[in-house]
Amino acid sequence: MAVHDDCKLKFLELKAKRTYRFIVYKIEEKQKQVIVEKLGEPAQSYEDFTASLPADECRYAVYDFDFVTAENVQKSRIFFIAWCPDTSRVRSKMIYASSKDRFKRELDGIQVELQATDPTEMDLDVIKSRAS
Repeated sequence: MAVHDDCKLKFLELKAKRTYRFIVYKIEEKQKQVIVEKLGEPAQSYEDFTASLPADECRYAVYDFDFVTAENVQKSRIFFIAWCPDTSRVRSKMIYASSKDRFKRELDGIQVELQATDPTEMDLDVIKSRAS
């Protein structure tokens, strides 16, 4: 599975310049490559992010999560989320599962990985507990 250059470039912008809050990636099956499907503006919320994931199709996503520690220190964690809802096609689940590790290696700087098959597995409480 090829990875479009844009995938890495946009990730670097998210990581270094904080240009985006999130990036949603899609596998184009015909071209056999991962592409950027959607970019989230820095002001967008976690709800905006989850709303941009299709209910019945797999996606990869990166989310830049800001939080304050118990010591009152502002921090951020870059999450890699493999979104594979139970309702997606079996073939699609297989392609995303088999390509995930290779794609994730292309994105240098992922701090937390999460796999989700339904929205409850990646709700804000899960993100908060995995961030700290």
